[in-house]
Amino acid sequence: MHTDLQARRDTGLEIVQAASVSALNYFSDIDKLVIEQKGKQDLVSDADRAVEVQIKNALLASFPADGIIGEEHGRVNSESGYTWVIDPIDGTASFVSGMPGWCVVLACVKDDEVVLGIVIDPIAQETYLAIKGEGASLNGRALSVSTSQSLAEGSTAVGYSTRTGVEPTVLVLEKIMQAGGIFYRCGSGALMLCYVAAGRLIGYCESHMNAWDCIAAMLIIQEAGGKVEPYETNIMLAEGGRVLTACPGVYSQLENICEQANL
Repeated sequence: MHTDLQARRDTGLEIVQAASVSALNYFSDIDKLVIEQKGKQDLVSDADRAVEVQIKNALLASFPADGIIGEEHGRVNSESGYTWVIDPIDGTASFVSGMPGWCVVLACVKDDEVVLGIVIDPIAQETYLAIKGEGASLNGRALSVSTSQSLAEGSTAVGYSTRTGVEPTVLVLEKIMQAGGIFYRCGSGALMLCYVAAGRLIGYCESHMNAWDCIAAMLIIQEAGGKVEPYETNIMLAEGGRVLTACPGVYSQLENICEQANL
């Protein structure tokens, strides 16, 4: 592993661990949170903003030449070729409702390639980690995706974005159930993607996700042996895009369903 990347893995992990403690402290005192609505089913709290600032400041202190893209704050341009992508609390709706199903997410991109993904679920005390070409782990143990060969052999997560129409998502759900499958949904897209990497879910699809919600976990899936629909990193960072991923035995079946539904 390149020493630059190794340093970012070690420091990035420490930063996300510290941010997860802060997020959990806010979660323990959610009655005091100030919550705003950015759009339909799109919430932000002062916890999101504070945790992102904590991560951003820690990254800038350790890697001042690196770029930063955060969900809640503006972009810092990169001089080193490395750019960090932050989602301080993915699953804010669950978070502010006092439910599990939220996490802290950090990805690192080098020259338009995602090279590091870290996702921490503070409530479950689970740390998902992947480095490009080095495999994926959960709490230090190697991850591998499900060996299922059919949608009827497990649960498939289906996300929904208010930025796209309702009908394609409804059609996907219908077709998954017609194929003998069952669908799963929690408040965090990043966590559902990590569950694919862990073999808990067999696939995931969503019509549109932002980069901070998905690129860290999609690297974790790929490093765990899963298939991810190809995407251009620079476009995903700028605009977001469709996400489709599954274990190898199910990917084609889920891909066909998404195409039929125009997801």
